[in-house]
Amino acid sequence: MSQTILQIHPADNAIVALVDLPKGSLVHWEGLAWTLPEDIPAKHKFAAAPLEPGDAIRMYGVLVGKAQHRIPAGGLLHTANVQQATHGYTIQHQGKTAWTPPDVSAWQGRHFYGYHRADGSVGTANYWLVIPLVFCENRNVEVLRESLVYDLGYDKKRTYRAQTQQLVQLYRSGKGVADILEADLMQAPAAAAQRLFPNVDGVKFLTHEGGCGGIRQDAQALCGLLAGYLTHPNVAGATVLSLGCQNAQVSMLQEEIGRRDPNFQKPLIILEQQKIGTETEMMARALKQTFAGLIEANRLERRPAPLSKLCIGLECGGSDGFSGISANPVLGHLSDLLVGLGGAVILSEFPELCGVEQELCDRCIDAPTAERFSALMTIYNQRARAAGSGFDMNPSPGNIRDGLITDAIKSAGAAKKGGTSPVVAVLDYPEKVKNSGLHLLCTPGNDVESTTAEVGSGATLVLFTTGLGTPTGNPVAPVVKVASNTALAQRMPDIIDFDTGSIIRGEETIEQAAGRLLEYVIQVASGTAEVAAVRLGQDDFIPWKRGVSL
Repeated sequence: MSQTILQIHPADNAIVALVDLPKGSLVHWEGLAWTLPEDIPAKHKFAAAPLEPGDAIRMYGVLVGKAQHRIPAGGLLHTANVQQATHGYTIQHQGKTAWTPPDVSAWQGRHFYGYHRADGSVGTANYWLVIPLVFCENRNVEVLRESLVYDLGYDKKRTYRAQTQQLVQLYRSGKGVADILEADLMQAPAAAAQRLFPNVDGVKFLTHEGGCGGIRQDAQALCGLLAGYLTHPNVAGATVLSLGCQNAQVSMLQEEIGRRDPNFQKPLIILEQQKIGTETEMMARALKQTFAGLIEANRLERRPAPLSKLCIGLECGGSDGFSGISANPVLGHLSDLLVGLGGAVILSEFPELCGVEQELCDRCIDAPTAERFSALMTIYNQRARAAGSGFDMNPSPGNIRDGLITDAIKSAGAAKKGGTSPVVAVLDYPEKVKNSGLHLLCTPGNDVESTTAEVGSGATLVLFTTGLGTPTGNPVAPVVKVASNTALAQRMPDIIDFDTGSIIRGEETIEQAAGRLLEYVIQVASGTAEVAAVRLGQDDFIPWKRGVSL
């Protein structure tokens, strides 16, 4: 490694440690030198100059906190001596229309192989959905899962039954606790049936806890989200189970489908239990009609499509102090490449945009777009404060432990995923992407809620950065896990797909890593590379209730 510390922006007075720096270490940057008065763990920051209480702390060129106590030059910045702080912002601008995209000549004319839909969109996968309109139908959905998944060849769940059987045998043979704890258990891979429908990537089951009770707006939002999945390019058709008396009525779902696709042509099976009667009759209809739908879906085949047909969600979770230096900027450059090629990208997690509002407002294509972003941010934060929380409480214990000590530090790094292109639209949950370019989508910072929302808004593939490691996936869109550091990629290779630790070591530039990642994205979108979350059957789906969730 050529450097042990990093000043991200010339205006920063928070210096990042790239490796563990023991007390007394002499470190250098751009002609400056510090003898550290205390240990500085890797990913954490130290003060470039002495700070007095109230002094501003800057990273990425923006205000990210203020000193609560006196901090010496080289002193560790942590939650005990730094408090959250951000600048205010205005939306008085003419809109950003001038933007120079990066050189995309290496990918001009390239394509991926996807599933072409009647509305002109192109999917990176081909799934059949089974959806309950209300939690009362979750059991029936699970019955269908048990009846369909294994025999059709879609069972990807890792089983540990063989290990349990070995433990039973040890116990029955008289082995004690010590012997059992030291036993070397062998994992026998589960034998899955051969896939009956090779052109259908799977049957997915979107169970949830909504659809009735609570406020009616929750039912409307749920139907909007489900409609986003039904009209999604990665979905061939669906089976919908309704009880009949719930708030989330079939008519509400159909209305939301019409808003997203007025000429909706996919096969849609709707079964209402209170009208049909017995479970036996309902399951028989569901199985026969779903099987017939799968026969139709299997007739579709992958065909070439330009990269402009990709819609990529930008997500992060389990972030660390390297995320904003390596993985997130790589996604940012890839975002700019895709926008330059005519594609669409989605940046969400509004609590993690706190502190960078001015930059994003200035990048909006017009004042109304900036005003909508400002309004959604303000209302969200006000609701959080009214509930005794706030954006300043967003960093998790894991974030703080690995150097993200304020929400503004986390946000300034998280926003790097959005690159530099103009913001063409601001979407409120669960609105759908309709144009190319960069979109801001109002969601919580919760990984699964946000990923669920991005896919519901049209993301056909999600790029998900992590510094600590998280298995998050999605039922219908491949979620590519991008590690911010090589130690994570080596420690959790079963969930990580792509490593950007080479940037921290100085072996690769952000632009080079982004080009390498785009090549991998093309493989994933074409079905020739399987991401870890798909391989593990990590089908996370959590609708967002419009209460307070950070």
